[in-house]
Amino acid sequence: MEPHAPPSFSLDHHCGTLHVVEADLVQAGSAEASVVKAFDLAGRIDVIVNNAGFGLLGAVENASERDVEQLFAVDFFAPLRIIKAALPRLREQRCGHIINITSIAGRAPTTGTALYASAKSALEGLSMGLALEVAPLGVKVTAVAPGSFRTEFLSSKSALQSAAADAAYSETIGKSAAAFKTADGRQTGDPELAAKAIIALADSEDPPLHLLLGSDALARARAKLGQVVDEMAKWEHITRSTDFRSE
Repeated sequence: MEPHAPPSFSLDHHCGTLHVVEADLVQAGSAEASVVKAFDLAGRIDVIVNNAGFGLLGAVENASERDVEQLFAVDFFAPLRIIKAALPRLREQRCGHIINITSIAGRAPTTGTALYASAKSALEGLSMGLALEVAPLGVKVTAVAPGSFRTEFLSSKSALQSAAADAAYSETIGKSAAAFKTADGRQTGDPELAAKAIIALADSEDPPLHLLLGSDALARARAKLGQVVDEMAKWEHITRSTDFRSE
């Protein structure tokens, strides 16, 4: 399959064997045990997709420490532990593909997503650094950043809300919270098409380090990159002013 060709196959929901291994991603040792069991069942694993996660929306000021700790436990530390547990087997195989599902929020946050964005940004950074380490070992890494998809992400099942924000945040957090409430079920992305795209990614012989999913993610990423380039140019004289000057 051409690496840039859109996936044209259909998903077969009645083919193959599914093994379900349960894990409590907050409990120490549970993720690692699930990896061991998965390799025992399959013998060999070619693709690992770290997709578990939930959102924490609202003002940073009002987020409880417990909610923030749980957010990072599931969205960052659980994928990290799964990767660490799997890497010895992937190194032994001399092949494998680790696909980390991050979010466009990790690259271009919107108002009200600061903590969720920070967890996903950490997973983005892990993916980039890890890719440099494992490329000579035959292991590939891709960070997939979806935009908004019609999943349950914005429902109470998948997203926590920080405590009500002070009235001072009415123009920022207030407006974003209202927008989140009306967005569920109206998102741009189709989850089944996202699954096809990820399968096409896994089948690619030369996968990208970064992959955006959804036209909304593409627009946000391009706008963010433009802002970064403009800001770098505006402050370049300060940036360069900190180098040692030769005599």
